[in-house]
Amino acid sequence: MARAENKVEAGGTARVVAALAKALREQQRLSQEELGALIGYTGSAVSAMETCAQPASDQMLIKLEESIGLGLGVFEKARGYIRADKYPAQFKDYALLEQRALTLSTYVTVVVHGLFQTESYARALIGGGYPPLKDERVDELVEGRVARQVLFDREPLALIELILDEAVLRRKIGSAVVMRNQLLRLSELACRRNVTVQVMPLDRGLRGAYAAARGPMTLLETLGHDHLVYLEPQDESLLISDPAKVSTYAQRYAKIRSEAMSPDESLHLIQKLAGDQ
Repeated sequence: MARAENKVEAGGTARVVAALAKALREQQRLSQEELGALIGYTGSAVSAMETCAQPASDQMLIKLEESIGLGLGVFEKARGYIRADKYPAQFKDYALLEQRALTLSTYVTVVVHGLFQTESYARALIGGGYPPLKDERVDELVEGRVARQVLFDREPLALIELILDEAVLRRKIGSAVVMRNQLLRLSELACRRNVTVQVMPLDRGLRGAYAAARGPMTLLETLGHDHLVYLEPQDESLLISDPAKVSTYAQRYAKIRSEAMSPDESLHLIQKLAGDQ
C-alpha cells in the first residue's frame, strides 16, 4: 500500500522519474489506467508512482522503459539511482560505487554479505533487526538488496571476492530451510568464473597468526582504477580513499586471504554444511 509520507521521503531520482513518466504518458495520450494495462499495473499504482506516494519499483521501471521509453533508455538508467534512494542513508554513496566496481573484495564476520544473500535470508535479517521496521520498509530494503546482484552479470564483468568467517556459515538465520538455500546460493555463486569464495576457519587463531581480528572490510576498485575501502560498523559508514590507509587495509586483506581455506576447500565445506541443514 502506498504511504502518504513517501511523497515527502521520495528522493530526487524518484521525483524526476515520476515527472518524466507523466510527461511521456501524456505525450502518448495515455490515461493512467491505459498505461497501467500496458505495464501490468493498476491505474492507481501508476497514480501512486506519478505522485511519489509509491516510487517506481525496479520491475515497473523495466516495463516503463519497454512501453513509453521511446528508446531513450532513461528509465533503465534510473534503476540504479532509484534503488539507491531506497537504501539507508549511510549506504547510498557506497551502493552506487558498488554497482560501478571493477573489483570487489570483502571479508565478513557475522552474516553473509548482502550481495550474496537470498531474498529469504535478507528478509529474515532485515525483518528481524532492531529497531523494528514497518513491513513496507522491509519490502523496500529487501528489494534493494536483491537488486544489487545485477553486479554479478554486469558488463564489463566485475571480479568479486568474498571471504567469510566460518561462524557466518554456522549461524542459522531465519530457519534451517532458509539457511540451506543460502548456503546453496553461496556454492552456486562460488562456481562462477568471476567470483571467488573462501572461508576463514574457526581454529585459525590456534596456528599463531590471525590477521582478521579487527573485523570486516570491503576493498573496491572503480572502473577508473580508484582504490577505496568501505567500513560499516553499527549502522555507520566510512569510505576511505587516502592511499596510505587503503594500502594498509589492502595488505591486511591479503594476509586474511592467505590465512583462509582455499576456494576448493571452502566450497566443499559450504556444500557439506548445506547438506547438514
